[in-house]
Amino acid sequence: MTSSILIDISQLRVGMYIQLDVGWMRHPFPVSSFRVASAEQIATLRQLGLTEVRYVPHKSDPGQRELVPSAWSVPAMESAPSNGLDAGGALPSADRAAQRRRELLEMQNRTLAVCNQRFGEATRQYQSLERVVSDNPLQARATSEELVNGCVDELLENGDSVIRLLSEGVGERNAQHPVNVMVISLLLGRTLGMKSTELHDLGVAALLHDLGKIKLPPNLRQPTPSLIPMERTRYESHVAESVALAKRMELPEAVVTAIARHHEMADGSGFPLRLYGPDLDRASQVLALVNHYDRMCNPAAGVDALTPHEALSIIFAQLKARFGSVVLGAFIRMMGVYPPGSVVQLVNDRYAIVASVNSSRPLRPKVIVYDPSVPKDEAPILDLEAVPELGIRRCIKPAQLPRDALDYLSPRQRICYFFERAVSPDPDDADEADA
Repeated sequence: MTSSILIDISQLRVGMYIQLDVGWMRHPFPVSSFRVASAEQIATLRQLGLTEVRYVPHKSDPGQRELVPSAWSVPAMESAPSNGLDAGGALPSADRAAQRRRELLEMQNRTLAVCNQRFGEATRQYQSLERVVSDNPLQARATSEELVNGCVDELLENGDSVIRLLSEGVGERNAQHPVNVMVISLLLGRTLGMKSTELHDLGVAALLHDLGKIKLPPNLRQPTPSLIPMERTRYESHVAESVALAKRMELPEAVVTAIARHHEMADGSGFPLRLYGPDLDRASQVLALVNHYDRMCNPAAGVDALTPHEALSIIFAQLKARFGSVVLGAFIRMMGVYPPGSVVQLVNDRYAIVASVNSSRPLRPKVIVYDPSVPKDEAPILDLEAVPELGIRRCIKPAQLPRDALDYLSPRQRICYFFERAVSPDPDDADEADA
């Protein structure tokens, strides 16, 4: 079967699946391959000045897999005015679309830069409290509460929030884990309906849960399979060290309790006290789950890292008993089947990386699509909610990507998140996305 053939623009009809062999900035559609849905789309294609389009018979509607007489085609549009404006004095649709795309690209770059900056600043604040906590615990408390208060206030003001994948290497590496756990814990707490005070306590506990590791030698601060029993015991002592520091900081009992239980599991397999589900409060369950998820995605040895999709799948399929069912269910709904950072293949066979997930609509994430006709630094974020027919077929490992797609999408070696206000899809974009 021939995968595609070039046909004259006059033969184009509704129901045909086409591929546009023009650059992303030269057409108004959200994707370059789609099924023609209306005569208006055909008219738009004619306005682009195309004489031929690439037609894919086996992806077209059954009734359009054989070419029909050209008399059935849509009448040709009148020529555009020679001054580059349409009859109403406005830019042609292709030019308006290009301008709109440039504006969206600039906006998405600005919002990512803000998220990167906020996360990076949070890691530096964490480092500053680490440096002073031993000598001035109350100052460390003030720093942590200031950081968490700012995040909680913003999260509550946002309404729906987007979980955003950050750039590679953002922030100070040794502070990425506590800040990442704080961000995800606050998002999950919000999903579970926690109020401002509860979110504040959860956020402080999440930020400081590993603070006691400053009392351990560097080689024992991360759990690895190679630790001998004596080393393992010393590693596990970081929980007691964190609790001791939290008490010196005069933190509320709820914060100290969550820190003390951040390695306890609902099935009794955790440490140090091997508590069971009924003994674990909601904040402790949230912190234990998020801490475990982040360690699966960002282990001490990068070679052991799982993709976000793999980590979530393993937690659900193999480790479900370790976590409270209500908290785990909310976490899966919030992150979606394909959490930010997952590498996916779309139903049109294109490769993409999940850039963000709206926690209230997690099944239709935003993705960056590999498109060799678009420079990497100009790659747009495609909102799958606005393109309902363009879903995700499967999740793949980065190693399964062709080399060009791997270089283009740059899957993160470390997965870091922040949040931003959710913005509903632009109605104009949704209209175009009907393609």
